[in-house]
Amino acid sequence: MAEDLQDYTVIKEGEAEILMNVKNQVFFNKAQVNNRDLSIAVLRTFVSKRQEEHGAMLSKRKKSAEKASEKDASGPAVEEASTESALDNGKSNGECEVHEEISQDEPCSVSEEPVKNSEGNHRGELKPPRVLEALSASGLRALRYAREVEGIGKVVALDNDKASVEACQKNIKFNGSVAISKVESHLADARVYMLTHPKEFDVVDLDPYGSPSVFLDSAVQSVVDGGMLMCTATDMAVLCGGNGEVCYSKYGSYPLRGKYCHEMALRILLASIESHANRYKRYIVPVLSVQMNFYVRVFVRVYTSASAMKNTPLKLSYVYQCIGCDSYHLQPIGRTMSKGSSVRYLPGFGPIVPQECSDCGKKYNMGGPIWSAPIHDQEWVTSVLEGVKSMKDQYPAYDRISAVLTTISEELPDVPLFLSLHNLCATLKCTSPSAVIFRSAVINAGYRISGTHVNPLGLKSDAPMDVIWDIMRCWVKNHPVKAQAPDQPGSIILAKEPVLKANFARAVASLSKAQAKKIARFLPNPESHWGPKLRAGRQITTKHISLLGPEAVNGHLNREISEEPIAKRPKTGDTNDPTSSS
Repeated sequence: MAEDLQDYTVIKEGEAEILMNVKNQVFFNKAQVNNRDLSIAVLRTFVSKRQEEHGAMLSKRKKSAEKASEKDASGPAVEEASTESALDNGKSNGECEVHEEISQDEPCSVSEEPVKNSEGNHRGELKPPRVLEALSASGLRALRYAREVEGIGKVVALDNDKASVEACQKNIKFNGSVAISKVESHLADARVYMLTHPKEFDVVDLDPYGSPSVFLDSAVQSVVDGGMLMCTATDMAVLCGGNGEVCYSKYGSYPLRGKYCHEMALRILLASIESHANRYKRYIVPVLSVQMNFYVRVFVRVYTSASAMKNTPLKLSYVYQCIGCDSYHLQPIGRTMSKGSSVRYLPGFGPIVPQECSDCGKKYNMGGPIWSAPIHDQEWVTSVLEGVKSMKDQYPAYDRISAVLTTISEELPDVPLFLSLHNLCATLKCTSPSAVIFRSAVINAGYRISGTHVNPLGLKSDAPMDVIWDIMRCWVKNHPVKAQAPDQPGSIILAKEPVLKANFARAVASLSKAQAKKIARFLPNPESHWGPKLRAGRQITTKHISLLGPEAVNGHLNREISEEPIAKRPKTGDTNDPTSSS
């Protein structure tokens, strides 16, 4: 083992340690520590909330059973009481207790099994949650889940690369008895494995190298009802509008290149997951959606309900973005009409905008559909943030994830996308007001405004665009600008008189609580070259300096030269060498 360790580097993160081969045979990215820490924080919250929900369900069933017994004390009630007594005495046999009442020889049905896996015997103790890491590579994430999350059950780590599975199995043994008892590694195609294990895992984690689109259809089927799907997408160039046609082919949405493109990427991913879930009468409820570094990460719960699935068109919208100014508008896909106790689902009214922008007269680009419903559950965000703060020593990336969660906790949850104050000023060619002054003007006009975790200069507000431009017109009146060409968007906007008289007096709520307390919300990268890394198995050359840094690349190349067999080195001055040129 001592001889083998010469080819490996021991990497410690949290409570897990892994052996990494220095030849880039298995993928590992140090920068994803933020992703792994945040996933552990959400998983801890999920375990506790799952326990609370199970307790509430048992309490509700007990109350309904008591009411039923009071109304009717006939045969069925007696049989139910005897069943409960048998369960209390421990005579039932786990997952098959309902069927044992009918026949001792009849096995549990397949349709019943997924529910049992999630909730144990319904009236007894809740079974520990099972976790599937569909693309495990070195297995570091799976090992951290097993060792750091209290109450976790089995963690299944998959990979279709033989070297990765061998590395994962080696790392499981390297981490001792806890890892050996909880983590199992398999060589398998994640798509096939998830399809052949429907509704079996309480948590499914997708963290691929690139796009997760090919895994979504099988992933939404593998999660139990009420389970958690964690999904990462690193193909940000596609999601942010660099290749709109590719994004449409992968996710079914067309992206727009606005300042809000990273939040739009989050909402495109959520809309895609919802679309895949709907095919199986399922739907999602986002609890946390984050854009960090070079990727987006969403945490959603998956439920089954044919009736609730009908609300999906109400959660999706198309986006109209003016090509001349920063005005954007959302067009909901569907609407509802209530009449008494009945609800009708109808197509949304449209178009929501004219052919030309009412602010600057230019045309619109249309993108979407995107998820326009809330992308966070504020109760979950608060719980996750409290849990992180209470266990700060257990998170290597505590500073970064606590800063992101703090910013998310102060976002307006019901306002899709955001504005950039600098872009507004660039359109008008004017000096920029401070964020506090602009926030105050919006608040004094009777609207809400907040920051966004996606962009330190971004501002979310429920104020319509005509109010935003009126505020900017009033600002320009006090801070005149040079005359522009009359056909420029800024000239057209400023040619109109403001309807609203903006009040720039500082408002009490112009600073968020975190800003007032001077809590850091946007932190610099901890080291240089903190970003995406080279795919495993690819040869490292000098062209990868921008990704890995000169020291890492030069060190790897020097190691390759020193390890090159002598027989393969070119021979000088050997005339008998048949391969030498004359």
